[in-house]
Amino acid sequence: MLDWSSTPRSALVVNGVTLEYACHGPSPDSSPTIVMLHEGLGSVELWRDFPEQVAARTGMGVFAYSRQGYGASDPVPLPRPLDFMTREARDVLPGILDQIGFSKGILFGHSDGATIAALYAGGVADHRIRGLILMAPHFFTEPSGLAQIAKAAQAYESGVLRRRLARYHKDVDGAFRGWAETWLDPSFVDWNVADTIDYFRIPVLAIQGRDDQYGTLAQISEIEDRAYSPVDTLILDGCKHAPHQEQPDRVLAAVEDFARRLQRIEAVDVQPGLVG
Repeated sequence: MLDWSSTPRSALVVNGVTLEYACHGPSPDSSPTIVMLHEGLGSVELWRDFPEQVAARTGMGVFAYSRQGYGASDPVPLPRPLDFMTREARDVLPGILDQIGFSKGILFGHSDGATIAALYAGGVADHRIRGLILMAPHFFTEPSGLAQIAKAAQAYESGVLRRRLARYHKDVDGAFRGWAETWLDPSFVDWNVADTIDYFRIPVLAIQGRDDQYGTLAQISEIEDRAYSPVDTLILDGCKHAPHQEQPDRVLAAVEDFARRLQRIEAVDVQPGLVG
């Protein structure tokens, strides 16, 4: 049985892989749940106290996990396949949602995690997902973003970035190489999953820093142009790739407002004969 706590003692095993996780707020059997998916070099620990703050502000339960290859989760075989985000959405996330007893709630992803959340919402018929929060998402590659990843690879080879990341990942080389080498693979330059947006049927909150070094506002415009469902946007001036760390108050306020509006929609009881 899943240990719903910030320091769980029971393991979460999906497809034979043990995954690190942490939980905050009420459990899924008593409240909607926000499932948080970290960035390309993130982990449970690298969210810091943000998941706990989200739980406190929204009143919902919050579940965060480290994907395979990150944090204290099992290592991942390298090289990663170029469609690794699609595979995470299709092959791993369903099992996670089932194991935690997810009944309804929101997917909240950052960077690569936002892409995985979008791929799930657009590619899996799961009516438990009532809303989508996409923070600094990627739907296609951009030269400026790839250039920044190349710079990160140089910093890693120099040892500076490796030492910093080693505090958070038990297999730091696997975590970094699995991310950087995939994004910098020459065949990845044509990667594009924007068509998943066409299948959104739930409300979306899209958040991005105007100065995001890994992606431009074209990623957000793609959501606005293609989504059939309601889309709210929060564009933050003077903010780069980590809005939840750089401008946490504004991000938390937007997340709280979005979550509470979804809860109000859920609470509306449409009586027979009043519609039509």
